[in-house]
Amino acid sequence: MNLLRSLARPNSLSYARSYVVITSNTFLKTFHSTPPIIHPPTEMETINTTERLIQLRRLMKESKVDIYIVPSEDSHQSEYIAQCDARREFICGFSGSAGTAVVTLEKASLATDGRYFNQAEKQLDSNWELLKQGLQDVPTWQEWTADQSEGGKVVGVDPSVITGSDARKLAEKIKKKGGAELKAVKENLVDLVWGKSKPPRPSEKVQVQPVKYSGKKFEEKLEDLRKELEKRKSLGFVVSMLDEIAWLYNLRGNDIPYNPVFFSYAVVTPTAATLYLDESKLSPDVKLHLGDTVTVRPYDAIFDDMNALSSESAQTNGEKTSPKKFLVSTRASWALNQSLGGEDKVDEVRSPIGDSKAIKNEVELKGMRACHIRDGAALIEYFAWLEDQLINKGAKLDEVDGADKLEAIRSKHEHFVGLSFDTISSTGPNTAVIHYKPEKGNCSTIDPKKVYLCDSGAQYHDGTTDTTRTLHFGEPTDMERKAYTLVLKGNMALERVRFPKGTTGFALDTMARQFLWAEGLDYRHGTGHGVGSFLNVHEGPIGIGTRLQYSEVPLSVGNVISDEPGYYEDGNFGIRIENMIMVKEVETKHKFGDKPYLGFEHVTLVPMCRNLIELDLLTPDEKTFLNEYHAEVLEKTQDFFKGDNLTMAWLKRETQPY
Repeated sequence: MNLLRSLARPNSLSYARSYVVITSNTFLKTFHSTPPIIHPPTEMETINTTERLIQLRRLMKESKVDIYIVPSEDSHQSEYIAQCDARREFICGFSGSAGTAVVTLEKASLATDGRYFNQAEKQLDSNWELLKQGLQDVPTWQEWTADQSEGGKVVGVDPSVITGSDARKLAEKIKKKGGAELKAVKENLVDLVWGKSKPPRPSEKVQVQPVKYSGKKFEEKLEDLRKELEKRKSLGFVVSMLDEIAWLYNLRGNDIPYNPVFFSYAVVTPTAATLYLDESKLSPDVKLHLGDTVTVRPYDAIFDDMNALSSESAQTNGEKTSPKKFLVSTRASWALNQSLGGEDKVDEVRSPIGDSKAIKNEVELKGMRACHIRDGAALIEYFAWLEDQLINKGAKLDEVDGADKLEAIRSKHEHFVGLSFDTISSTGPNTAVIHYKPEKGNCSTIDPKKVYLCDSGAQYHDGTTDTTRTLHFGEPTDMERKAYTLVLKGNMALERVRFPKGTTGFALDTMARQFLWAEGLDYRHGTGHGVGSFLNVHEGPIGIGTRLQYSEVPLSVGNVISDEPGYYEDGNFGIRIENMIMVKEVETKHKFGDKPYLGFEHVTLVPMCRNLIELDLLTPDEKTFLNEYHAEVLEKTQDFFKGDNLTMAWLKRETQPY
């Protein structure tokens, strides 16, 4: 498979990329996308937001609001968004994937988490105050907003980009502080400021995800969902999360960079299934796939239809019977809740589709194993090439050159579709920036005498990958070796743990941090996130970390999750090691409480960096585990390198036993 890429890399928001992928069966597919909002360049020019804020404040006065909230998310609460929905980035200049902007008539603040403190400080101009979330005595954006609302001020927000539950909680905080109200401003004010320069909404074609990859027909998934509706005595489920709709109907799209989803809504009742999307997206194959089972309606018809459904249900329920309600996800927008008649007319639940999607079937698990072997081979070839270029040939390569080479190598492999996120290719101090993306002409040359971190992943028809490796091609410092080894010990400890069924990722987080904690060290990101099957690289509801939602859903057989502890010294170096692991049932000598016990199976197959391991810090059991892992890496990937003496020599060296 060959991948031809555009070489242009302008820094503007309107920048678009196009690829042409030619596979062995001559299938031609063109991807048109814009870069995601995640991962900053090394030094991004700060945007002067003064004029934008002047215009926004004028519109705020016209709309009779004193404070205006601009979240990161789109109408579907997507983590990664299309450029047409990058309103928060447009108004404040900060391009990280997480954060909320709040603008008053006199002040402006941007709240983000520890992954983005460095980036935000560089990108925000003097109009903005940075709220570093998670630090002591720093208010949350909700608290800051409520504080600003004192004295009867009105807070406004586009109801389509905030969830119903978040809107209620915020309204309560505002009321307690003496604010007037939280007002739904239906026309997005940032869109009005953005005007004609706002990118159009993508309209890419939707494609069928065959059962040979999905493992289950969409009709069966609909029946499973209807059984859940019957159990809950519900009128139906309104689906707003894009990856849930793609999974439910065995469809994939290309409306959001790196995420194979498409703009849509869905409504499933006991007797009908309706898909809301622009019909121009549907090919004859997709129409044939959906058949008579699914009714297709225009994307923008969802709110009018929900109003009509709400009215019908009110008449059907009558006054003397216990009223049935529609189910919506806790991630559904405030606007969607309002269209169904408000919180009294809907039940907000953790999505049953999200729960089902997170538990992969045997076909999906088989695909994840297979694509990670191919992906591991690509990374091995890349690391061998990179070391040879830097050490033996003395080549001068920057971080983008490395990322491009890795993508080109990946594109040769079977079932490759594209990247699953923008590659984090970083050297030296840039490795300490947790979410980092280099830009050509504005990045660093890879220094073989410093740490190199590569966090990358790909989308394949049979699965999604996400792997991080940290390397050093010269002489690491004692602290670099120690930090790497402590992170490695945490990575292995999490993978090796056994736990009773019913355990959550919240409970397991300390397994990965324990060795760092013993030295008074830590990291400011989660330890693990769920991963989709040719879907979003970040997938709920499961995860490993200290977020409260990770305490709500136990890990289950079939979950695919990342294991990625790290350590970062700002301005110096960063370490992260990430494997994908799958939950499986394991045998134990005892079964306390007659509960099954679970453990993990790794699917990532890339060697750890021998040059960074401090062997004295590893126990005999850890060395044995690492030797067995490296033996498996060698066995499963070596056939990809027949005739490639350079890569084969590198692989054998990196996997030799301790």
